[in-house]
Amino acid sequence: MLYQNILKPLFFKMDPEKAHHVVIGGLHTASKIPGMIPMLRGMYHVKETEDLAVDLFGLRFPTPIGLAAGLDKNAIAVEGFSAIGFGFMEVGTVTPKGQPGNDSPRLFRLTPDEALINRMGFNNEGAEAMARQFARYRERKIPVAINIGKNKATPNEQAFADYQSCIRTLYQYADFFVVNISSPNTPDLRNLQHGNELRELLQAVTEEMDLQRKRHSDSYKAVLVKIAPDVNDAELEYMIVTIQESGVSGIIATNTTITRDGTTHPNAKETGGLSGKPLRERSTEVIRRIYRQTEGKLPIIGSGGVFSARDAYEKIRAGASLVEIYTALIYEGPGINREVHRGLRELLQRDGFRHISEAVGADVRGH
Repeated sequence: MLYQNILKPLFFKMDPEKAHHVVIGGLHTASKIPGMIPMLRGMYHVKETEDLAVDLFGLRFPTPIGLAAGLDKNAIAVEGFSAIGFGFMEVGTVTPKGQPGNDSPRLFRLTPDEALINRMGFNNEGAEAMARQFARYRERKIPVAINIGKNKATPNEQAFADYQSCIRTLYQYADFFVVNISSPNTPDLRNLQHGNELRELLQAVTEEMDLQRKRHSDSYKAVLVKIAPDVNDAELEYMIVTIQESGVSGIIATNTTITRDGTTHPNAKETGGLSGKPLRERSTEVIRRIYRQTEGKLPIIGSGGVFSARDAYEKIRAGASLVEIYTALIYEGPGINREVHRGLRELLQRDGFRHISEAVGADVRGH
């Protein structure tokens, strides 16, 4: 109620990017004020329940609902987001060198469509700055993935070096990594999803992960690939085969879309990636196709248009083991995590599942 009645009306009167910085800055500041994180946890924390806790990638996810990349680009609000009910989160996208991103305005609300369009362009302070931020954290409440990308100025044929650089700098701080090759806001980035470029990039990434694992005498850390929804069936099939053959650990489906299907707001004309409710069905269909093609052997994190427990459950039944939200947090506020958690438990019980893992891919398997 606090968010819907007081904070949201204030935020929605602000420029979207300014509101974004107020939220992230506020959560960052809250972590420095004694008593604020416990207060946030008391208001929004989601209690772990055995039916929804997920063990995957050698990690324990207390709930299956995570925060997608793009909100906390520099990992300054990890403690704040950890306190408001997420089971995991992505930070970034981070690039080796800091960069300002694209010109403003670059973030737009499509309020009646419950959607956003962004063309931020991987604005971030760089991998070294993120490493310094992580070094300040004493403990980790939830798994944190670091989403990595290439600098805008780096040509695609040298992109592998940027991804390797991010891994080298941030290896010790990530619980797992996400390779972002699907943002529509960095020129030519999506070309890395196809052909030999994808195969060579993932080979370079896995080699660097192996090298760092030995250097740090560390155990296995997962690498996932985040893919775009704007691919045809043949492209998707080839991408899945290449990703499987590379030996990476899973797929995040999907990033934002460049299509504008299902939108009514004038801001739909803006260039950039669309997130929110209009993306829901397409991202779920991509999840279903991945699950079917891999026979459920490659874990999937579902992302795109999740605003309710039913939305999350559709993605889980299509094949997602975990689910992420982003736009819904802005439109619904942090209370959404408890609502989705409660609703998922009810849906599992309704369908006779004792644990969320039993529901993963149920629609594809014909349960």
